[in-house]
Amino acid sequence: MPVKFDAAVSGLMHDLFEMSAMAERMLEAVASSLVRREAHLLQSVYEDEKRMDSLQLKLDDRTVELIGVYTPVAADLRLLLMMPRITGALERIGDQAEKVCKHVEDLVVAEPLKPLEDLPKLAQLSRDMLRACLRAFAERSSDQAMAVLRMDVEVDAFRNSIIDELIACMERDNRQVCRALHLMTVARAFERVGDQAVDIAEATIYAVTGKDIRHLHLERAQRNGAPAPLP
Repeated sequence: MPVKFDAAVSGLMHDLFEMSAMAERMLEAVASSLVRREAHLLQSVYEDEKRMDSLQLKLDDRTVELIGVYTPVAADLRLLLMMPRITGALERIGDQAEKVCKHVEDLVVAEPLKPLEDLPKLAQLSRDMLRACLRAFAERSSDQAMAVLRMDVEVDAFRNSIIDELIACMERDNRQVCRALHLMTVARAFERVGDQAVDIAEATIYAVTGKDIRHLHLERAQRNGAPAPLP
């Protein structure tokens, strides 16, 4: 491939990581607002979500243009084909952050249901997954991407324990139902961030190896809670 193609791909990757940093910043704002009980921190989430939508369209258009101009093959083509899948996953993370803002706004003005220890940990785990999957993509590492799939098992288990505890709270006192449901929504949103990180990890594995494992590791996970090795 010509030097111009390499430079164009580098520019594309730079903007992709800018989009990733934006998604992480949105998640951090949601978690911080919840812990510090400061709704004003959520304003940046609304602003970043609009910027993220625009950046996604820009990146997808440039990806199509690069494929049309340079007609790449093999690993170069797979890399570009996965770009819209990754930008889509990042945009959905931004959507999750924005959607829970109203729930967080209601929570920060209400009496705390319980000490907030588990949700911030879940939020951190989801951000760790996001960083890890983008690092795997940047370094073209299928091994690092597979590690992200294993992290998702932990995030799912943590989310389930939070939901179980909140259900128990509601059963003990129906006056806690509204606050518990808000917290459940936030917990599910952070877990779904992990799901999007898995999508990015799977896209990385395909870009690097040419193997599509989207359904293979899910079958293994259903049996024993761990991702399958690459076929």
